[in-house]
Amino acid sequence: MRFTITLQNTGRYGKRLPINYQYELSAVIYRILASGNEAYAEWLHENGFRLETGKQFKLFTFSRLRPEKFRLLRQSNQLELLSDKVVWQISFLPEKSTQKFIEGLFQKRLFEVGDRQSVVQFQVDSIQMMSSPDFTDTMTFEALSPITVSQRLEDGKDAYPQTAEEFSNAPWVRERLLQNLLDKYDAFYGTSYEGERFFDMMTLTDPKSALVIIKAGTPQETKVRGFLSRIALHCPAELMRIAYESGLGEGNSQGFGCLEM
Repeated sequence: MRFTITLQNTGRYGKRLPINYQYELSAVIYRILASGNEAYAEWLHENGFRLETGKQFKLFTFSRLRPEKFRLLRQSNQLELLSDKVVWQISFLPEKSTQKFIEGLFQKRLFEVGDRQSVVQFQVDSIQMMSSPDFTDTMTFEALSPITVSQRLEDGKDAYPQTAEEFSNAPWVRERLLQNLLDKYDAFYGTSYEGERFFDMMTLTDPKSALVIIKAGTPQETKVRGFLSRIALHCPAELMRIAYESGLGEGNSQGFGCLEM
């Protein structure tokens, strides 16, 4: 279930955001959910949908903020909004997140995004549920937030694709993306996927690398590399729905892998 949310900068704190604002935006979603149903938000944050292995999925994703006009201030690592209107998409796979529930929580909501150096206060101007597409086994998407996927190395560290070539063509990337969709299916439906298994991804534009810093400036700071591109996916329609509704790849609840038709 996907929503397009139109935000208005109130101007109270200014018009600059940190470039790495995804974690703060994720925190906003949790706070808004908690304001309407604290028990549900706590369950979503602490548990999500869990596999028997203990792996958790939050099963929602969101796009980057999309202002009408902006400019990057690279020296200060900030994003300056040159227009007051900003469009944002948020998508939930769990059916528990109904239209009435989400619209009621977000309607006219005021919230802040940012850090100590730069913060913007937004007011929700409108929220509209988007109709779901007819899912087939071959579809074309634009990545609205970086797609990230990793593999565990022998030293226990996670390795991400480092180049556009690796992201586009490395077999392990496709294997991990497919396994991630299968795990989400298992977690959401409570049973393993029994249908035909196939997966392919073709990048239709040159992938742009994006190094995102999570919890910047804290002891928990981590760096995640993802890629933005127009892509064609080929996989079973049941898994295509999961990729669209909850995100493709990893870190979806932190704003990775949000796809648009």
